[in-house]
Amino acid sequence: MTDARTGRARRRRGPAANAELALLLEVAGTPKPGNVDRARDLADLRFEQFLAGAVGARPGLARAAASDAVGDAFETAVAGMSEQSGGNTQFGCLLLLTPLVRAAAADDRALSPDGVSAVCESTTVDDAAGFYRAFEHVDVAVTDPPEGMDALDVRRGADAVPELRERGLTLFDMLHESAAPIDNRGTPGDANAHEWVEGFPRTFRAADAIRADDGPVSDRAARAFLDLLAEAEDTLVRTQHGPEVAREVCDRAASIESVEEADAWGDELVERGINPGTTADVTAAALFVALERGVAV
Repeated sequence: MTDARTGRARRRRGPAANAELALLLEVAGTPKPGNVDRARDLADLRFEQFLAGAVGARPGLARAAASDAVGDAFETAVAGMSEQSGGNTQFGCLLLLTPLVRAAAADDRALSPDGVSAVCESTTVDDAAGFYRAFEHVDVAVTDPPEGMDALDVRRGADAVPELRERGLTLFDMLHESAAPIDNRGTPGDANAHEWVEGFPRTFRAADAIRADDGPVSDRAARAFLDLLAEAEDTLVRTQHGPEVAREVCDRAASIESVEEADAWGDELVERGINPGTTADVTAAALFVALERGVAV
């Protein structure tokens, strides 16, 4: 009877609701060193603001589930997310969730690496314009654009759209550029952009780990977060603190052996102002995939 009830609940919920739930479960997971969770606020961001951001994003996620244009759905989600007092809570999460929701809801493709790649690769210049307009709703930590790309700096918001249209650049094109190595040493580009252009490899691997794990899903989310942080340098940490700190955080995550150790490290990261937010984005995306693939709450 329990299995039947949970199966019916998943069918009733649908992809937009599962995406909202993934955002809520991600922020509820604890400890997630350096990030807001149900046991820890940051100086300028609180747990309740993430809850409000998740609820506010729902109309945009619903647009993605209804097969509206990816860029419009994303901008709507970000605009709704921003309607709380903390500013940017889940911009990166929504960038990952929007095409995943679209793929999950579509009749002609599956929620799989190939299915979400088809969504991403089919984006248009109009989708890129929606992506740029989303930057007008919240402040997002980004690196300076490559040489010769100042006209396409995302911080210009809608002012950059005429240049986008002149160059005919789609959203996939823009994120493909962001995913490229940032120097001649092969330092990886933006991790969320890499998910977009490579078929969400880390997202699907982490989703499998969440499904194979047991216990409360929010606890599984915290464990998945730590595994992801140990796997690769966090883009937000690198943007805000530089490559040496990003590598330090990655290496330290790999050495954590207990919840207590992770919790103590979380206090240290908060004191230092280090926030592995990109890893939280991938965790939220993985939770969505896990929910869509049968994890019961």
